[in-house]
Amino acid sequence: MIKVFQTIDDKLVTIENLAEKGIWINAINPDETELQQISQTTGIHLDLLKAALDEEERSRIEVDESQLLILINVPTFESSKGTLIYDTIPLGIIVTENAVVTVSLKDNLILKDFEVSKTKSFFTYKRTRFVLQILFVTASYYLRYLKQIDKRSSEIENRLHKSMQNEELIKLLNLEKSLVYFITSLRANEIVMEKLLKSHLIKFDPDMQLTSQILKMYPEDEDLLEDVITENKQAIEMAETYSNILSGMMDAFASVISNNLNIVMKFLTSVTIVLALPTMVASFYGMNVPLPFQNARFAFAIPIALSLLLSLLGAYLLRRKDMF
Repeated sequence: MIKVFQTIDDKLVTIENLAEKGIWINAINPDETELQQISQTTGIHLDLLKAALDEEERSRIEVDESQLLILINVPTFESSKGTLIYDTIPLGIIVTENAVVTVSLKDNLILKDFEVSKTKSFFTYKRTRFVLQILFVTASYYLRYLKQIDKRSSEIENRLHKSMQNEELIKLLNLEKSLVYFITSLRANEIVMEKLLKSHLIKFDPDMQLTSQILKMYPEDEDLLEDVITENKQAIEMAETYSNILSGMMDAFASVISNNLNIVMKFLTSVTIVLALPTMVASFYGMNVPLPFQNARFAFAIPIALSLLLSLLGAYLLRRKDMF
């Protein structure tokens, strides 16, 4: 699916012409025909367009003549059986002289914010600021999802105090896995942002010179990029903190569940011992040999009383040993 936007009279409008100047082309899981259409109209190489369509693609910056590819990982979530699963997907941002092209496998809330004009001072023809705004919104969504993960882990922790079910532990495991994805993606994104900042400070590197020529930064743009790096570092610290807390919490609850199992096994063992004493008495009195009190008037009551006495004595001794 391809959407084309352009800022006209400070308003974002949808257009059809991919050859216009100062436009934003948003391609969501495009097929081969759509990729060919974008490539032929804008002159962007197919390799750059297809880079973000590989789920395992790493974050990086790639310069090819007058085209700049910025590949980052953005956070997403999906619902599965009533459970939210957080993940990351690649987002390709390709900057040319006439357009900014974004390519991703799935529709995401980050680009949706731009489509519905939630981001202030957004203009499709301001390419550098647009790219930095995407990076800033991406870092903001990481922080938002991290707070949601922390809230969900607290809710699961409260339920675990009461239930101790495997289902709750599996939910915690999914959250921990999401945090690992987030940390890996945030660190990779940080490298991209640092390289963008260095491209306007280091002039002897040919690749950085090309990057600075395509993305011309003004002082306010550099300030925005520094804010983006700060937000990203904060997200990394939060993700690492939550990951450590969640890992310790899972270890603690695993130990609690194991301890509860030991308590149950200890109780069942004690019950088995108590019940074995009457069985032992009944076994002795079931033998076909002369037995004590077999001709007594209360021959049946005597084994019953003896069994009860031994059971009570055994229960008392086990209780003193804290086996019950």
